[in-house]
Amino acid sequence: MSASLVLVADQPKPVEPLAPAAVPAAEVVVLKFGSSVLRDASQAPAVASEIYSHVRAGRKVVAVVSALAGQTDKLLSEARSLGLDHENELLPAYVVLGEEKAAALVAVACDRVGLDAIGLSVRELGIVAEGPSQHARPVCLKGDQLQRALEAHEVVVVPGFGAVRPNGRVALLGRGGSDLTAVVLAAELGLDRVRLVKDVDGLYDRDPAVSAGTPLRYRRASWDTARQVGGALVQHDAIDLAQARAVEIEVAALGRAEGTVVGDRGAPPGPVQAAAPLKVAVAGCGVVGGGLLSRLLPDSRFEVVGVLVRDPKKPRDVAAPAELFTNDVDALLAKKPDLLLEALSEGEAGHALIRRALEAGCDVVSANKQAVARDPKGLQALAAANGCRVAWSASVGGGSPMIETLRAARAAGPVVGFEAVLNGTVNFMLQRLGEGATFSDALADARAAGFAEEDPSSDLEGFDAEAKVKLLSFEAFGRSPDALPRDVLAAETPLGEAPVRQIGACFDRDGELDAYVRLDGALEDALFLSLNGERNALKVYGKDGRVWTCKGRGAGRWATTESVLADVADVMRARRAAAELV
Repeated sequence: MSASLVLVADQPKPVEPLAPAAVPAAEVVVLKFGSSVLRDASQAPAVASEIYSHVRAGRKVVAVVSALAGQTDKLLSEARSLGLDHENELLPAYVVLGEEKAAALVAVACDRVGLDAIGLSVRELGIVAEGPSQHARPVCLKGDQLQRALEAHEVVVVPGFGAVRPNGRVALLGRGGSDLTAVVLAAELGLDRVRLVKDVDGLYDRDPAVSAGTPLRYRRASWDTARQVGGALVQHDAIDLAQARAVEIEVAALGRAEGTVVGDRGAPPGPVQAAAPLKVAVAGCGVVGGGLLSRLLPDSRFEVVGVLVRDPKKPRDVAAPAELFTNDVDALLAKKPDLLLEALSEGEAGHALIRRALEAGCDVVSANKQAVARDPKGLQALAAANGCRVAWSASVGGGSPMIETLRAARAAGPVVGFEAVLNGTVNFMLQRLGEGATFSDALADARAAGFAEEDPSSDLEGFDAEAKVKLLSFEAFGRSPDALPRDVLAAETPLGEAPVRQIGACFDRDGELDAYVRLDGALEDALFLSLNGERNALKVYGKDGRVWTCKGRGAGRWATTESVLADVADVMRARRAAAELV
């Protein structure tokens, strides 16, 4: 799996473990994305973001996907133009191609950000239904393909709307049937809740798009209330089955935690305070900064107020208004952003900018490991003193949630050490060198793939991995080593024939931190040996013998962008929670 938090039963080699503790199973969530959310292919990255946020929290995800907007009607029209009428039993198999295509698209979007995703077809999923071919009734989930997919992957993307009849033909579950698919899967997996992601943030007492007056949103709605006010928002068959199987339905919007919970208990609706867009400043417009701008600019939740760059007139690979760009820090901060996204390539400048933003009461999310590794404890203290927040998950591991993994391990008990593949550029190059490429070709390939900077010395000389080891050490032990030995990757570095990985590690040896960055050609660890290309991985060793692992894409625009956006979502939730207390 990639970009996930998992407990495994391996015993750590570097320390003498105690008796191994029980390994809990990962939580599973079922999310459904309708065509109102997945309007076209450009929306797939936003759907992948929603999935990523759950995986980062240590969950496995079953994502149920509707066809892209308009595709079902298009396919029905095409089939009927050939003479297939409404009751033709061959028609459903053609129509569900829309859902299967959308599921494959979402799986690709998940893979792009480093999630370990697999897609299943309607037949592979195995929901069995009886009754009319256009509006069948699900009766069971046949086989164990879904369960086996969940065991092997962290995200399973499945098509909604379709099922298989006892005679082997495909059937449809009625209009809005993807809601029903999601409820069926949640019930069969033994879950007590399913989340339906819509284009509105819950159930209202009237249609908020067309009604006069102030629509009121239900925080909780009874089954009967949902049937009365849900309209076409939630399929009634899905409500009926959810009530019968005791599965609560969450109705929420993309990227928002708040919504409506449908279940046995209801509550009166209330007004919803419309949130003003978050004013965001971006520092840097390279690999990560450019990726962030491409996601933030079209999102109505954000107002980008400025972008800090060295040369405001330099052509960029992302379309953004020219007036946003500035090389003046004072001018950027004078716009009073609520949030600074710091993605500079230089540590000292980044650290100084973060401090200035925090002193001004601005929340900060950073992807700059050299900046935050200088003094993580001091940055946290400065943020607390000014009533704001600082987050840096994207600075270590790219799309792999290493910071979250270490925090989860430490919350469970004392940590005695960790080891990791931390640099996607070096791992990519080591693979290419192992395949017979020259050093210059391997470096050129890494640059072409967007992993290596024009000046790759920080990666090749181990400074990048050193900074990440220091940050992970702070998370593990509350302190960082002052300095650590580093192996350098250069054209003349002897590698041998066995696979080589750059390993960064730190262990607590009787109160002393033993840390290093090493090119290791004698690895036997299956996790690290399995890493291809830019992928990174982490192992955290608990004192009680448990081992936490995660892996994912450690470099590249989209994986790192996704990690930054996950921190942004956390900051937004914290800001809303703080506002509710005022």
